[in-house]
Amino acid sequence: MPWSQARHPLSRRGFLLAGAGAGAALALAPAPARATGGRRPFGRYGSPAARLTPGTLYVDPHGRGDFTSVQAAVSAATGTGRTLVLAPGVYRETVAVDATRTEATWIGASEEPRDVVIVYDNAAGTPKPGGGTYGTTGSATTTVQAAGFTARWITFANDWLRADHPGVAGTQAVAIKVQGDRSAFHHCRFLGHQDTLYADSMALTVFARQYYAHCYVEGDVDFVFGRATAVYEHCHFRTLNRADLTTAPHGFVFAPSTAGANPRGYLVVRSRISSEAPDAYYKLARPWVPSSDPTARPMLTVRDTWMGPGIDAVAPYATMSAGFPWQDQRFAEYRNTGPGARITVPENRPQLTATEARSATRVAHLGDWTPWKGTR
Repeated sequence: MPWSQARHPLSRRGFLLAGAGAGAALALAPAPARATGGRRPFGRYGSPAARLTPGTLYVDPHGRGDFTSVQAAVSAATGTGRTLVLAPGVYRETVAVDATRTEATWIGASEEPRDVVIVYDNAAGTPKPGGGTYGTTGSATTTVQAAGFTARWITFANDWLRADHPGVAGTQAVAIKVQGDRSAFHHCRFLGHQDTLYADSMALTVFARQYYAHCYVEGDVDFVFGRATAVYEHCHFRTLNRADLTTAPHGFVFAPSTAGANPRGYLVVRSRISSEAPDAYYKLARPWVPSSDPTARPMLTVRDTWMGPGIDAVAPYATMSAGFPWQDQRFAEYRNTGPGARITVPENRPQLTATEARSATRVAHLGDWTPWKGTR
């Protein structure tokens, strides 16, 4: 899975995020310049002197909160139900939320995800202190294992670039790995190239439910992947141009690795897929059957979604590993629109029937869990 040489949306010389613009439908146009040196870096979410809740911790890189780093606040927020309010700024660090810190909530104080950026630049092949390399999982800028995690108005990013590390072979670079059940992200952004958003679970037998609403995700190779039961609703997926490749395919949007016993994999509904790359240079998906679970049967349903011309309409799916053809997996579409959704070769685009579509819904995927549905 080669790495893109393209321009990354995060400039490490100032963190200019304008290159990662989502469409107007998601209200993610570049945020106007705003001062962060005023007296109210936490907006309507209070301050350390007047806390949102008694358990709220405030994080501000300029020193006006309880902590200057997200990880320091996470380490202090023991127990369950703790809230972190993040002031505008760039938090260059890795962050891990272990399984004991359940029901946590992170809030971007400005209610604009471009203002609050958690970013680092490890890749799978990056050498670790003391020997070895990080591997795909270890490359994650943010790792969330706890159940009941919610994030709103935050950017999670990995700005590792192969061009900066020509000798590194392991080019997977995860922005966030989410493993907890009942994990919800609202109005968040996920920026990277290869393996940007790792929507997974804690074990093969655990079917972690996750919900992504009004989010923006970009990358090139398998940039939404893993074995979670995940719903992506009103999201924008954007494929990047690659300067290192002149022929198709440039990459793949989805690479689910759903366990064979799990009846629910990835569901994409009422979303959009756009591209910076030439027309038909991207596949919609390919199944990931990891060596650790050869019984996996990856599942992806994309419905009521607009696909731009960047998606190969003739052959939108590909096979990742020999012996596990995409045709044997659980891939399906329903009522999609746009040039990338044209059905030109019917056998290459499995479609749900109207009856089948009635069970391909957010409620069916998430069961007895109803995530927070606020629009802001």
